[in-house]
Amino acid sequence: MANALDHLGNRTRIEWLSQLNTEYVPSKNHRRTSIIGTIGPKTNSVEKINMLRTAGLNVVRMNFSHGSYEYHQSVIDNARKAAEAQPGRPLAIALDTKGPEIRTGNTVDDADLPISEGAEINVTTDEKYSTASDDKNMFVDYKNITKVIEKGRTIYVDDGVLSFEVLEVKDDQTLRCRCMNNGKISSRKGVNLPKTDVDLPALSEKDQSDLKFGVKNKVDMVFASFIRSGNDITHIRECLGPDGKEIQIIAKIENQQGVNNFDEILKETDGIMVARGDLGIEIPPAQVFVAQKMMISKCNMVGKPVICATQMLESMTVNPRPTRAEVSDVGNAVLDGADCVMLSGETAKGSYPKEAVTIMHETCLLSEVAIPYISHFNELRSVATRPVPTTESCAMAAVSCSLEQNASAIIVLTTSGATARLVAKYRPICPILMVTRNATASRYSHLYRGVYPFFFDEPKPDFNKTPWQEDVDRRLKWGLMSAIKLGLLKRGDTVICIQGWRGGMGHTNTLRIVPAEPDLGLAQDA
Repeated sequence: MANALDHLGNRTRIEWLSQLNTEYVPSKNHRRTSIIGTIGPKTNSVEKINMLRTAGLNVVRMNFSHGSYEYHQSVIDNARKAAEAQPGRPLAIALDTKGPEIRTGNTVDDADLPISEGAEINVTTDEKYSTASDDKNMFVDYKNITKVIEKGRTIYVDDGVLSFEVLEVKDDQTLRCRCMNNGKISSRKGVNLPKTDVDLPALSEKDQSDLKFGVKNKVDMVFASFIRSGNDITHIRECLGPDGKEIQIIAKIENQQGVNNFDEILKETDGIMVARGDLGIEIPPAQVFVAQKMMISKCNMVGKPVICATQMLESMTVNPRPTRAEVSDVGNAVLDGADCVMLSGETAKGSYPKEAVTIMHETCLLSEVAIPYISHFNELRSVATRPVPTTESCAMAAVSCSLEQNASAIIVLTTSGATARLVAKYRPICPILMVTRNATASRYSHLYRGVYPFFFDEPKPDFNKTPWQEDVDRRLKWGLMSAIKLGLLKRGDTVICIQGWRGGMGHTNTLRIVPAEPDLGLAQDA
C-alpha cells in the first residue's frame, strides 16, 4: 500500500485517501516526521533520555524560560552521555530562548487580589507600583505600552485568564482599563497585547547570555521566541557569532506581527516553529488553524523545515492516553506538511513521558501513510521558482526517479545537509539516507522530513593523492551497508545516489542508480 507503485496507481489526492485501510500496519518503522521532546525534572537522566530515544525521540529541547545554567548544563551532559551509551541515530540538542516578554509587577506580599468584571483599574508603568500592585493600580514592565496601544484594544494577563479593555490613555505612564471578567491580580504574570505592535528588542540581556551559553556548549539549534521581523533573525545571527555559525535558527511565530511579517522572516531564518500557545492568545483561536496551514505551506514551498508545537498531547501530562482530538491534531499537522512535532510538558513534567513519545511516533507513522505523495510532489514541483538551481534540480530529479524506479532509498552525500534538505522538500516516499562528515549537520538534519543521518567519522583524504570518485564510492558503500545493517535496506534494493563532482558545498550535480550491494554493482562479470 505504501510504496511508489501503489501511489502511482492512485495519482490524485482523493483517489489515494479513498483507498486508505484503517487496519493497515506499515511493514517498517520508517517514520519521516521528527519528534522533539522537552527535558525536565522527570526525564533529565541518561536512562530516561535513552528511554525516550527508544520510543522515538530525535531532538532534546531545553526551555530557557525555566531553570538555571547548572540545570541546563546537566541536560546537555546527560544528552551527550545518552548518545554515547546507546548508539543509533544522532541526538540533536535545541535551546529554546525565553524571548522578550511583558510581565505585571508584584502585589504586596505576593497576595492574589480579587477583581470583578466591570471594575476599572489603572495599568501603569510607574515604578512605585512595581512591588505594590493592587486592584486599583496594576504595574506592567513595558515602558512604551502607552505609546503603542490604543483605546479599545485588549490586554491579556496570565495567558488570557484575566482580560482588560483599554478605555483611555491617561498619560505617558497610565492606561485606564475595564476588567472584562472576574479574576485575580497576581504577581509576575505574563502580559499579551493582541493586535498591538510592540517595540521590544528581539533579544533581552538574558537571551544574549543564554545564546552565548548555547554557543559554548555547541547546541545544534536555537528556537528563537517571539520573532517579529527578519531583522530579529539577523540580530540573533550576530549574537551567535562565527563560533555559532552552524547553529540552526528556528523562528517561533507567536504573535500577529510575526504572522504579518512571515515572508521576510522566512527568507532570513533556517526554519519556523508554529508556536500555537502565545499565538492563540495574540490572535483569535479560530485563526490559529488558518495561520498554521499558511505557514506550513509556505515553508514547504521554499524547502525550509517547520515545527508544529504546543499542547499536541497535553492531556498526557496527567493521563496515560491522549484525547482523540489531540491525536487528530498531531495527524493533521503531519498532513499539513510539518517536518517535526513537539512535546513540552508531556515529557518535561508529565507522568507518562515514554507513552507520550510512543503515541506521537505511532500517530506520525500512520499519518504519513495518508499523504498522497504523487500529487504532493507534482504540486511542489509546479510551484518551484524557475530556473531551478542545479542542486535543487538534482534533488527534484532524484525524487522523481525514486518514484519511477520504486526505489527503496535515496542516499545523499553532503557537507552542510543542504542537499538532503532539498530532497526532503519534494517529499519522497522512500527514506533519505544522508551521509556526512559534518557531525553537527548529522544532528540538525533531524529538522528535515524523512532524513536518516549517518555520520561518516573518517577524515577527508588528500585529493591530490586519492581520486575524488574513490572517496565518493567508499562513502556510498559505507552508507548502504550501514542502512542494510539497521534494516532500512536489504541487499539488491534499488537506491538513488546524489553526489557532487568535487568536494565542498554547492557542487551537487550527479545522480546514479545503484543496487544496495557492497560493490555498488560495479564488479565486472568473470
